Amino acid sequence: MERMAMSQLLEWKNSPQRKPLILRGARQVGKTWLARQFGTQHYDNTLYVNFDAQSVSGPLKQIFEGDLDPQRIVRALDALHGQQTNPGSTLLILDEIQAVPRALTSLKYFEEQAPEYHVIAAGSHLGLNLHPGASLPVGKVNILRLSPLTFTEFLTAVGYAQIATAITDLDWELLAVLHDRVVELLRQYLFVGGMPEAVLRYAESKRLADASVAQRELLELIRADFSKHAPTAHLARLWQVWDSIPVHLAKENKKLVWGTIRPGARARDFELALQWLIDYGVAYPVRRVTKPGLPLAAYVEEGIFKLFSLDVGLLAAMAGLDQATAVSGDALFSEFRGALAEQYVHQQLVAVAPDIRPYYWAGKAAEIDFVMQFGPVIVPIEVKAGEARKSQSLRSYLDRFAPAYAVRMSMSRFRPQDTFTNVPLYAAQMLPAIIAAAV
Repeated sequence: MERMAMSQLLEWKNSPQRKPLILRGARQVGKTWLARQFGTQHYDNTLYVNFDAQSVSGPLKQIFEGDLDPQRIVRALDALHGQQTNPGSTLLILDEIQAVPRALTSLKYFEEQAPEYHVIAAGSHLGLNLHPGASLPVGKVNILRLSPLTFTEFLTAVGYAQIATAITDLDWELLAVLHDRVVELLRQYLFVGGMPEAVLRYAESKRLADASVAQRELLELIRADFSKHAPTAHLARLWQVWDSIPVHLAKENKKLVWGTIRPGARARDFELALQWLIDYGVAYPVRRVTKPGLPLAAYVEEGIFKLFSLDVGLLAAMAGLDQATAVSGDALFSEFRGALAEQYVHQQLVAVAPDIRPYYWAGKAAEIDFVMQFGPVIVPIEVKAGEARKSQSLRSYLDRFAPAYAVRMSMSRFRPQDTFTNVPLYAAQMLPAIIAAAV
């Protein structure tokens, strides 16, 4: 399974400014596999340390209870695992590092006192304040965020690497010829999603049912993790917010309404549970702005947002979408009034441009699904679930704000127009590159 992040890891390895790397991401997005595969491909040997199994007691934790001198730590880890760590040729992987806070703190000393060692720390709960003192050593580490597989990564995994290359190369001429086939594959991706286990099972059997089994197992694992790590006082409300995501996205107005979760509920009843889900990495708020002004963050309407899930396939599974819907023409794209299409576009954008935050805008009888700031340019992005014929909301926005560049994403082919550019949904992850080239 090929991941885009592998090339980013190689850049990190060869960078003269390399610091210990923290690999962040939700559970089951492939952090451990990626780090170990990187070690196998690009180092003479790898020392893999898993803190999750020994987070309470044992010699592994004791190593980090003394002073945090990197040389002492490396010698102790070598002795414990019967290996030899050599600077530059050995990759040291510290997995589930959040379980031992002082191991997280030790990264500061590796950066300051022993930069010759190549260290990757991975963790699924690094956004959660689980342990006193478990803060990130800001300025002393590099950070790489790993998301579920993008559509092109999915294509490569299921045997369509040439189509993936056509998308990343923005070969519109070839994609026009392959359009119907790519749409069919996108339909499969919306059902399977990008969680590695679901993709792997589907790639091996080409059976959507096998992907469904993996999704159910992943959802059970996520809920079990909630019970294990979330504060008991917030657990019931946390489940309520999580279960409400497909309910809200199914509505015409997709913003989260607390009273839908529980009659009479207010923000203060659920805000801690919501923040836990965000920190855990399975929920993503997209906030509404009053106008497309610079910077966008200054025009946020407090308390008004849409809430997206970690993965489009998990969202489909949470909503109970069946296999028949997945293969029945445009039905899948129109389910939930375009919720799957919006979730998909958001997921691709977060994966390839994690530092560019998407917002949305709504006016009278008009709503733009995403508004993003690229340098000094604010770009509206309208998402259509099927073939685009009318774009009333986008035209309303264009008339009101006259943006320098605008995008409509749909199942239509790539087509520049006078006032906006139509970008096919299957090229969503290339949107930042398309916009950067245009503005």
